[in-house]
Amino acid sequence: MIHRALHRQTRRAGRIALAMATVSALLTLDVCDAAATPPMGVTSVAGADPATARVGALFAGGLDGGHFCTASVVRSAGRDLIATAAHCLGAPETTVFVPGYRDGAAPYGVWQVTAVEQDQSWTGAEDPDADIAFATLAPLDGRDIEDVVGGFPVDADAPADAQVTVVGYPSTVEEPLTCSNATTMWSPTQRRIGCPDLAGGTSGSPWLVDGALAGVLGGFEGGGTEDDISYSAVLGDLAEGLYRRASAEAADGTDGTV
Repeated sequence: MIHRALHRQTRRAGRIALAMATVSALLTLDVCDAAATPPMGVTSVAGADPATARVGALFAGGLDGGHFCTASVVRSAGRDLIATAAHCLGAPETTVFVPGYRDGAAPYGVWQVTAVEQDQSWTGAEDPDADIAFATLAPLDGRDIEDVVGGFPVDADAPADAQVTVVGYPSTVEEPLTCSNATTMWSPTQRRIGCPDLAGGTSGSPWLVDGALAGVLGGFEGGGTEDDISYSAVLGDLAEGLYRRASAEAADGTDGTV
């Protein structure tokens, strides 16, 4: 009886120790997961996931041409639309989009721009409040871009103090960077965010609020002359109109401005 009682106590102590070890491991995992999320206002390498697959680099001609801006796929009736800064599309006929670009690889293919929708206040006078454009892409291997990577919804009414996540490609970096922070209104038509190291090449980067496109890096001073401070034109009615026209043209096959 004493031997059996001791055996039961030993087994019970073992189970308690195992349970405590399991709880400790779970708590450690939670701490590690929390530590893996960068603090607000800190720029880090973006992980490869379904959301960052919708963000890509714009190249001149092909992968050998060097990437110079960033764009992202947005939902549309034609399933073939990207959003970027208007100043990124000065030569759309030679511009290609590479979603999910990383370390020289194009995991979802290389997509040719076929049409661009910009506001006349940009094409006529480069108004920084109109530094937003939508571009359609030619199908690739019989598929549209949204069928391959999905697309972000467009939110033209994000609040002034929205928390934004930016994902973009500096021209000297071969993988996307990301930063999240609260935003402020620099003017009634321009939004501002403090994030370090968003250098040249991040123009056109999506500003995401709760998973929806609420802006693109651009606008005032082309998006900012300091790497640590970036701007986006407030989307509003102008961008919403562009988006609706671009989406309608893509759906009916109408050629754009290219």
